[in-house]
Amino acid sequence: DDDEAVAVAVGLRTAAGNGIEGIGESSVRALAKLEQVLPHRLRRRIGALNAYTVPMLRTPQAQVDPSVLTELANACRDSERLRFEYRDHNGEVSRRTVEPHRLACTERRWYLVAWDVDRADWRTFRVDRVTPKPPHGPRFAPRTPPAEDLAAYVSKGVSTAAYSTKAVIRLRVPLGTAAGAVSPSAGVLEAEGPDSCLLRTGAGSLDVMVVHVVLLGIDFEVVEPAELTDHVRTVRDRLTRALGD
Repeated sequence: DDDEAVAVAVGLRTAAGNGIEGIGESSVRALAKLEQVLPHRLRRRIGALNAYTVPMLRTPQAQVDPSVLTELANACRDSERLRFEYRDHNGEVSRRTVEPHRLACTERRWYLVAWDVDRADWRTFRVDRVTPKPPHGPRFAPRTPPAEDLAAYVSKGVSTAAYSTKAVIRLRVPLGTAAGAVSPSAGVLEAEGPDSCLLRTGAGSLDVMVVHVVLLGIDFEVVEPAELTDHVRTVRDRLTRALGD
């Protein structure tokens, strides 16, 4: 119907913000074909929307080749073992053989959740660091996933488990308010009460952790570790000295 056609057109216009390399050009071509078959009244609505809208899309940190994304999705669908080279955050490259389960995406990145055959454990891989090495196969019997809520599982893996410094922070705002300030890639939120919630997060160091939490702009209390509480005091004293008398 009319609203669905407009929704598709808007989606094509904004698809460039999803971190898929070249999707902007593909979206423009698809939109041009769509507009050819739309009635005049809808072309006017979409034309006005395009002419009087200024995009403010976040530039993705790392773009994904759409052919790689499709290849991984097909392997998940067909329950087919996947072989690829993986480049870690240090630039080291390793060969992996996995049983792919699902793709997960945030506003900035795509991830593959898969059973790593050689390591006999579940792993999460950034798709922009994956280089497929076919042929793939054979087929496998799907395993029970590592969690019922895969989005929360990936969020925990990329925001907490991957870092050497981990913390639990009590945010003194309701869960819904905190969710507007904490993205899934920055931490995992848990409800605690009507006026507070818990943030489980990670960082490369205590200094980075303090900055990360302070910049949320929310009153907080360190639950653990004790070292972070001590470091907050150190930073407080440093800031006090910076203010002078």
